[in-house]
Amino acid sequence: MNLLKERILAEGSAKSENILKVDGFLNHQVDPVLMKNIGEEFASHYKNMGITKVVTIESSGIAPALMTAMALEVPMIILKKQSSKVLNDTLYQTVVTSYTKGNSYELSLVPEYINENDHVLIVDDFLADGEAATGAIRLLRMAHATIAGVGILIEKSFQPGRKKLEEQGFHVYSLVRIASLSEGKIQFIEEK
Repeated sequence: MNLLKERILAEGSAKSENILKVDGFLNHQVDPVLMKNIGEEFASHYKNMGITKVVTIESSGIAPALMTAMALEVPMIILKKQSSKVLNDTLYQTVVTSYTKGNSYELSLVPEYINENDHVLIVDDFLADGEAATGAIRLLRMAHATIAGVGILIEKSFQPGRKKLEEQGFHVYSLVRIASLSEGKIQFIEEK
């Protein structure tokens, strides 16, 4: 997606060989026009796959997932990273390790909003090691939902996330694929 590539080049910053900072339009400040375009792109790609829900992990995936759900005219589900005192013991839960933050957290899904009749699209901001997406998949399987695919805004293709997901049989559609962040330079994989 050229619009997203342009924003990454203009405002993104390679903080290390593994970390890309995109706070100005995605992770801290959100550009709603860009998110609308992203949602429309995912919706166009997945439009004939019978998706009934879009699922994301809080928090940076919420804006693109919401716009995707809006374009597909289906509900969006947010997987929570923190347990709430108002939530009950019937949650589906799994532990996920964050590559970027270097810590583990418990990911939760409220079962009343998803079931075996749902065909789900997972949308997330980054794909690195594939741990977040794999955690989401584990929760969706607990609910007996099926997974249409995984939509990623920015894939770090030099890390094993895509391979892990594809080896499990999941369709991964990334809007931008980063080949390298070495020496502070952002290099893309050019799709054919």
